Amino acid sequence: MSPSPLMPVEEAIARLLAMADTCRLHDSEQVPLSTARQRVLASDLVAALDLPPWSNSAMDGYALNVADWNGQPLPVSQRILAGQAPETLLPGTCARIFTGAPLPEGADSVEMQENVRVLDDGRIDFQQPVRVAQNVRAQGQENRAGQVLLRAGKRLGPSELAVAAAQGCTHVHVVRQPRIALLSTGDELVEPGMPLGPGCIYNSNRTLLSHWLGALGCAVIDAGSLPDQPEQTRLKLEQLQQDADLILTTGGVSAGEADCLGQVLRQSSEPVLWKLSIKPGKPLTVGRFGTVPVIGLPGNPTSALVTFGLLARPFLLRLQGVEAVTPLSFSISAGFAWPRAGTRREYLRARLDEGHAVLYPNQSSGVLLGASWADGLVEIPEGCTLAMGDAVRFIPFSELF
Repeated sequence: MSPSPLMPVEEAIARLLAMADTCRLHDSEQVPLSTARQRVLASDLVAALDLPPWSNSAMDGYALNVADWNGQPLPVSQRILAGQAPETLLPGTCARIFTGAPLPEGADSVEMQENVRVLDDGRIDFQQPVRVAQNVRAQGQENRAGQVLLRAGKRLGPSELAVAAAQGCTHVHVVRQPRIALLSTGDELVEPGMPLGPGCIYNSNRTLLSHWLGALGCAVIDAGSLPDQPEQTRLKLEQLQQDADLILTTGGVSAGEADCLGQVLRQSSEPVLWKLSIKPGKPLTVGRFGTVPVIGLPGNPTSALVTFGLLARPFLLRLQGVEAVTPLSFSISAGFAWPRAGTRREYLRARLDEGHAVLYPNQSSGVLLGASWADGLVEIPEGCTLAMGDAVRFIPFSELF
């Protein structure tokens, strides 16, 4: 019997997003702006006030009424600093005004101080024609009260939080943090700080994923590590499904005799996906244990990194209500040749160098250092060869992390 075909990356992502839609989070909470970074809005953020709340000066200079000026020098009737409430502008006068200060009633223009001459008697001689509304930030030019500023499902970065702060918000209404149970599997894993026995390695995946989950607005449940024992694996999954929105595991998902996690998942339900047309990361397994989704990442560090970034990350964002989950990418010239076409889509660690993408010398899935060296991933489609200078798709780590 011929082996079943490997699932294309696009189909795997589509299945993951469909799965996320069935278990999307609806609980929400109010949190302070200081703790809301990378959280997801649960409801639209609606403007409470016009911004700016009043017309103000964009320059240090002099405010005047253009229709009241015929080219003659004007006396200064008041001085207006930012944060002050001005008086109505007296006809036939101008006002000394500073950047951000409210425009006085009766004024409709500001001439910058560099374009005027102050006469000996203190009057202001305007050196060139003045237009209505020049150097004026009109009330409501950024937004009007009642306008939707940010839609539900928007991830809150520094600029979005600043938009909320500009409206006087101290808190925002966000989706509850997904509770992610992070579980490592493998007899060979040892936690940093413990003695390293024969045949063992330190567990780097937990550190990678716990920090990454935090950056995606998730609450991490540290589920520890499991040996390669099927019954212990089953009991652990039964325990974790009580509190977790997702069980995220590393290792044990291939088809080997010691790959207990994959065995338990495939026995408990029909896998949502398994065996992808991707390199590294082919053994990625997604299913359910009871009613809880389980994403089983491969154990090799780079395989875990690639599959989490390209497949688990979109799932976690959609779980929180984010619609735009595809990482931004761009085309760049290949600073390498790729003469042999592969049967799986490959993601290579690469650095940008003078407009070209150059590869880390060792692309083994067990080598983690390349991810620190690289700026992102180069995508090589199935069946594709490349010559030096050909265009390739580049996904920056800044988009994934």
